[in-house]
Amino acid sequence: MNNEVYNFKLNIDWELIKLISEIDRFDANWTAIERKEGQSLKELKSIATVRSVGASNRIEGNKMSDEEVDVLLQKIDVTKLTDRDSQEVVGYFEVLDLISESYENSSFSESHIKSLHNSLMKYSAKDQWHKGNYKQHSNAVEASYPDGTRQIIFQTTEAGFATEDAIRQLLNWYDSETEVHPLVKVASFVYDFLSVHPFQDGNGRLSRLISTFLLLKNGYKWIQYVSFEHEIENQKNEYYQVLRSCQAQRPNEDVTVWIQFFLSCLSNIQSQLMTKLHKSGLETKLSPKEKSIYTIIQNRPTIQSGEIAEKLAIPSPTVKRILSELLNKGLIEKQGNGRNVSYTIK
Repeated sequence: MNNEVYNFKLNIDWELIKLISEIDRFDANWTAIERKEGQSLKELKSIATVRSVGASNRIEGNKMSDEEVDVLLQKIDVTKLTDRDSQEVVGYFEVLDLISESYENSSFSESHIKSLHNSLMKYSAKDQWHKGNYKQHSNAVEASYPDGTRQIIFQTTEAGFATEDAIRQLLNWYDSETEVHPLVKVASFVYDFLSVHPFQDGNGRLSRLISTFLLLKNGYKWIQYVSFEHEIENQKNEYYQVLRSCQAQRPNEDVTVWIQFFLSCLSNIQSQLMTKLHKSGLETKLSPKEKSIYTIIQNRPTIQSGEIAEKLAIPSPTVKRILSELLNKGLIEKQGNGRNVSYTIK
């Protein structure tokens, strides 16, 4: 069935309906899960925050690993944010934290979007001239080639009145639309925001923060405990391919593949969240020896059974038996063969 959403065409088929139903069915059970998994969720949120901050910035070319991001965020010293990567990481972290703390009482408006962008660019020295303000120059999406040439992949909305009008029109639609499913509304808003590219820089990162904000505002509170940004990073090539295939048809494009991609990412991270909660439940039931072996594998990926026995002073047959039990519970996985077998967290 063909339909229209905002200025777009959308094919509402059984696949799309199934995705929406799966996400909402999970959401309907979330309150009970949240009540039951209190402590586990605190740990998962901390992990998800680091992964989200790292992934969203790496999508745009940042070089910091999750481990480096974690170290930086453990003890933020704004006087030492001298390189661009760390400036961007701390800016993203602070906006994500702000969204988590204040989304319930924040209105979604043009001034709010500009404020988020201003905070995102707060520490970035190169972005001080434009933070919090719409673009002043063309920011067409370009591809760079090894010989130094560049090619425009997608022409974004012109700077000035065209960008201002496009964002206001998009916000007016989002505020007034009452029939379109919230998930489709969020995905459509993010798509057009990226297509307009209203700011000189930071549009990709801000679009992912807006995604989290709008999902929270629409009641999808579980989004805080798993990284949507990390899922996008894992599918980065498809993310850009789907985005560009739709944008190439502007205006009045068919955004079906984008909506399906966006919702598939949400469905995937729901599954990941349930797997993590299941593991957390299993971890709490481990015996002291099982916990000590599980912990050392967490801290030393690819460790071998002999090393575990030596470091923990546990007999080798006992270590092998416990490793087998942890494997059966799905908490660890085995790599290699024969004498080269090692263990990592699954």
